[in-house]
Amino acid sequence: MQRLLLAVLTVVTLITLPADAQVRFKRGAVTFVQNAKSVTLQVEVADTAASRAQGLMHRLRLAENAGMLFIFDEPGHWGFWMKNTLMPLSIAFIGQDWRIVDIVDMDVAPDPTTGPFTIYESKKPFRYALEVNQGFFKRKRLGVGASGTYRPASP
Repeated sequence: MQRLLLAVLTVVTLITLPADAQVRFKRGAVTFVQNAKSVTLQVEVADTAASRAQGLMHRLRLAENAGMLFIFDEPGHWGFWMKNTLMPLSIAFIGQDWRIVDIVDMDVAPDPTTGPFTIYESKKPFRYALEVNQGFFKRKRLGVGASGTYRPASP
């Protein structure tokens, strides 16, 4: 039911936004710690239906220690796709307690505009998701169980 509701809200948001609409993302930092290793990323925050629908669409690149943090109102099983996303990504699904519960690599669709689009999902419920350059978590040796914290940027 949650997946259907999210899909409907996303479609409604995309239909009602002007084609050239740009969402202004909040900013912050996410730090993960695992096995005495600490990694900090600068993130843009997608915490509204409009910002979650736009995500990293139409971007050609992403800095190595940067990402898009998706924040949902409650834990659930939300699906992600790569519509109009032009670079391969990895996504960490993060539980209510800020621990990574799953990591999935997401590839650019054969046709990023029209698809077909694979739906990427977590094996476990999550409240937050962090998209980064594909392979980031492997390169930084971060995996399931890593503990995270989020700090919003000063206004």
